[in-house]
Amino acid sequence: MMHKGEIDFITLGCSKNLVDAERVMRQWELAGWRCVHDSPDPKGEICVINTCGFIGDAKEESINMILRMAERKKQGNLKKLIVMGCLSERYRAELEAELPEVDAYYGKFDFESMLTLLQDTPTQQCSFERHLTTPSHYAYLKISEGCNRMCSYCAIPLITGRHTSRPKQELLDEVRWLVSQGVKEFNVIAQDLSSYGLDLEHRHMLPELIDEMAQIEGVEWIRLHYAYPTDFPEQLLDVMAKHPNICRYLDIALQHCTDSMLRLMRRHITASEQDALIAKIRERVPGICIRTTLMVGHPGETEEDFEQLKAWTRRMRFDRMGAFTYSNEEGTYAYNHYEDSIPEDVKQQRLDQLMAIQQEISGELMLQHVGKTMRVIIDREEEDYYIGRTEFDSPEVDCEVLILKPAPEETDANWKVGEFHSVKITKAEEFDLYATIC
Repeated sequence: MMHKGEIDFITLGCSKNLVDAERVMRQWELAGWRCVHDSPDPKGEICVINTCGFIGDAKEESINMILRMAERKKQGNLKKLIVMGCLSERYRAELEAELPEVDAYYGKFDFESMLTLLQDTPTQQCSFERHLTTPSHYAYLKISEGCNRMCSYCAIPLITGRHTSRPKQELLDEVRWLVSQGVKEFNVIAQDLSSYGLDLEHRHMLPELIDEMAQIEGVEWIRLHYAYPTDFPEQLLDVMAKHPNICRYLDIALQHCTDSMLRLMRRHITASEQDALIAKIRERVPGICIRTTLMVGHPGETEEDFEQLKAWTRRMRFDRMGAFTYSNEEGTYAYNHYEDSIPEDVKQQRLDQLMAIQQEISGELMLQHVGKTMRVIIDREEEDYYIGRTEFDSPEVDCEVLILKPAPEETDANWKVGEFHSVKITKAEEFDLYATIC
């Protein structure tokens, strides 16, 4: 096939966006183009920016990247500029009016027609094939799109629409294909894992999907991201406890801890129900690592609410925790019904206090690993260390293990990127571990 030229793909936002970019890149490559992802120095004749439109900071980052590439086009170094993803799904009309330098805009659901812009005909392929941009040993598996929850602050349903699950057999076929490409670790993602299957068969299908995934030869690790606490499929816990290749890891966004805030946020769960669920998860999957996300500064959050949130965070001792400040997003329930009355500096102060608490907790929990032997997967090699992760650490967002390299004459040829090894933890910091080869 004749090489037609080079296309730069720039992906902003979450791993769900990344999967969309990988699918489009595969289409372009089958049509004869060479695709380069997230190059620090884009030089292709076409640039595709996959945008994020979730909160204010993400929107600003996306706009700045579009402006940067538009300037490159103005200087004659770029023939076509294409924008896809969440920002253009949400604000396409405004973007077309304000940034005419962009040749075409695509949203979340029409990007597969992108090749027609250059009169290329998409090549027939399996719907799940994609150009992996991650290291070859791990990949993200997106099992659904959209969300029906309608939390007060969240723009995701406005962008992605209602929750739509992918067929189970298609996902299992994708897993087998990814295994054939060398993938060993599967990070299962969705806006709402808990609802998987409800739109297909009116029942929770996540437990059986993960159960069948775990039985596919070559699947070494499965990790679960973005479960929702309300109507959580508890049978999943039995599946997690049953299979050793399902990581003892669950990413479940909780957002807050007081009844008043959970009600204002429209989370459809009480504080006691939420606490009971976390206790049940920890009881039925011993040693599980729980990652959560919390929000500060939502309209109506009082000083008392925030003090309770700090005390609850200390009591719950989450292994991994992220937090962010409330962003007043157009079209959301909060935007239309509440006043964004908490000053930005107060929001930031609350965020800083909460993360300082979590840093202290993380440091204490990480110290418990010192002296233990742990299984890690090697992500990359640096001058003095191999960099790996445990089952409790997701790529990009969680902790790493820095494994001291032995002397050259003692180096084992089997130590290479993408392999699993046992290491002994020798030192802990708040967000990283140090180890030696066993």
